[in-house]
Amino acid sequence: MKEVEPGKKLVIPKLIVGLGNPEPKYNQTRHNIGFAVVDNLANIWQISLSENRKFKAEFGEGRSTKTEKIYLLKPLTYMNRSGQAIRAVVDWYKLPPSSVLIIYDDMDLPMGRLRLRLSGSAGGHNGMKSAIAHLGTQEFPRLRIGIGKPKNVTAESGDPKTISHVLGKFSPTESKLMTQMLDLVVETVEISLKQGIEKAMNLYNSRNIIIPED
Repeated sequence: MKEVEPGKKLVIPKLIVGLGNPEPKYNQTRHNIGFAVVDNLANIWQISLSENRKFKAEFGEGRSTKTEKIYLLKPLTYMNRSGQAIRAVVDWYKLPPSSVLIIYDDMDLPMGRLRLRLSGSAGGHNGMKSAIAHLGTQEFPRLRIGIGKPKNVTAESGDPKTISHVLGKFSPTESKLMTQMLDLVVETVEISLKQGIEKAMNLYNSRNIIIPED
């Protein structure tokens, strides 16, 4: 297992962002899994989220499993403008982009898998396109959660089948899997806070949750 090089500074998140769309009709949809993660973290860490008009987001601050302060963010600007809220928080608290962990859905990953990375492109995700544009860099951590994609469908954002899939709700069987997935994501985030993003990558990028049988 790869270890952090001696003397290399650990990448520890300070701001955790979940991407999604704000209207109630989008609740529990695949595209809003980032929101679900932040809600879960807020509940576990007992951090109160409330609307912050300055940030155009639901925002909360508190303590996680460590004693350091942590910030939680759910942009209310719709997915393709998510970067506005992220940039507002980064500017207000003077945070470097490397301390921002963005969590979102990914059609290119099968359900039951996650991918944590230190940097990278938007991969066609409109929320990430906005985040990269507003932060002015791709050099920030991101945690992608697999939502899979329908057969015979590409991941093109304008494809009607793609839109229907990402804005659709999980089936009962998928919901069981995602409940386990949310627990795994919490573990991943907490390890990244304690031991750094790279350590969490090594431990969790190879994990796979199997769809439960009915």
